[in-house]
Amino acid sequence: MTQGAGQGPEVERTATLRDFRVPAYVHETGPYAQSTHPGDVVPPSEKTHPEGYTPTQRDLPVINRGDTVQVTVDPAPVPQAATGKGPLYVVGDVHGYLDELLAALREQGLVDSAGQWCAGTARLWFLGDFTDRGPDGIGVIDLVMRLSAEAAAAGGYCKALMGNHELLLLGAKRFGDTPVNSGAGTATFQAAWLLNGGQKTDMDRLQDHHLQWMARLDAVEEVDGHLLLHSDTTAYLDYGRSIEEVNDTVRETLTRNDADEVWDLFRKLTKRFSFRDEGGADAVRSLLDTYGGTRVVHGHSPIPYLLGEVGSEDGEDDSTPAIAAPHVYADGLAIAMDGGVTMAGKLLVQQLPLGD
Repeated sequence: MTQGAGQGPEVERTATLRDFRVPAYVHETGPYAQSTHPGDVVPPSEKTHPEGYTPTQRDLPVINRGDTVQVTVDPAPVPQAATGKGPLYVVGDVHGYLDELLAALREQGLVDSAGQWCAGTARLWFLGDFTDRGPDGIGVIDLVMRLSAEAAAAGGYCKALMGNHELLLLGAKRFGDTPVNSGAGTATFQAAWLLNGGQKTDMDRLQDHHLQWMARLDAVEEVDGHLLLHSDTTAYLDYGRSIEEVNDTVRETLTRNDADEVWDLFRKLTKRFSFRDEGGADAVRSLLDTYGGTRVVHGHSPIPYLLGEVGSEDGEDDSTPAIAAPHVYADGLAIAMDGGVTMAGKLLVQQLPLGD
């Protein structure tokens, strides 16, 4: 299928591995006393990293934020619909930052102080990228899987979409150092995974049920007029003319277990910035016209990059405002949900619909 049929001028950037390079690993000295798991929230002053976790600097330019004090508060009750479906929430990229995720879910009243679902019939969608760069990607996956069961038992749901980092972790586990045709020479999933913040602790704790869960994730969904996807790209059009066809094609690609095919899928879902700048609204419309919905909601590209508002690499620029909310752009047709938690930004959990 020809990508972008019917869309406006193509302004999408095709990312190379260099676009996603993280700075050299920062090694910390001293033993790692414990790992953080769902429900075990460690105050910042006591936080330690799990054994074998390789801290990375938080993505390229760093947004400064002052020292914060975390306090435990009772979550505000989630408003429940008198009849029918509960309120709809979406979560941006988590990247292994389990403590920040639990804090954001508590703030929205979706989980209690023990990390248990307390939102009744609410509906919660994660937009992908659960692992890499942060300290506990497997803990994040375990939490999402557990909340899925708890929410279903309460009459709501918790669901998740496929991100490019799920594809990267699957590829690193399945194919390792098997050479693939990257389009710019020979590459391997293992090298790309490490380059993009892959954590030995995640790989060591990765089990078959995690792999099966990731491989079965949908790539696209439409909920209440919101077209949910991970990446701000029109590359989804290469995989089908309906939501069902796209999701089936992605799953079939993973089932065939062909390293080059999976690499091509990873490469396409790593593209970004289709909806930014001139022609961005037309690119969004090409997706909405094909798959339905009135707005696209995505993660993948940190909002500071979309805004062009990032701090200096040495972290001395205090003029960059912290991200506090999703970014609505492309003539109001797109909502960006990656608040840049890997850049000292904010892990966003937002109720929809969202006003301009």
